Amino acid sequence: MVRKSQVTRLNKTFGKFLDRLEAWSTNPWRRSSLLLIVLLVSFLIGSSIGVISGVLALFDPVGALITVLLLESMVRLRFNLRTNEKIAMTRQLLDFSRIGLLYGLLLEGFKLL
Repeated sequence: MVRKSQVTRLNKTFGKFLDRLEAWSTNPWRRSSLLLIVLLVSFLIGSSIGVISGVLALFDPVGALITVLLLESMVRLRFNLRTNEKIAMTRQLLDFSRIGLLYGLLLEGFKLL
């Protein structure tokens, strides 16, 4: 038997937040700027993960495991999202964050060569 999730204030607020974000980003310039901000922030996080694990030299396997688990969960979450108009913005944000994170990690790896 599958239980329904409880309707709480947090669920309502989060649902309204995604709707408000979708309505706010109907302007193409706003959408592009939001996607660019997400791309650059995730690039910063990806390069920071590479730098921190490289400097400490203790967390290389753990950092790699966390990064792979994060990227794989983002891929699985992307395929679980349907191609609705309502979820299109969430899917694009997820894609851009994944691309920025991977690009930051790859750039840090190429710096070490």
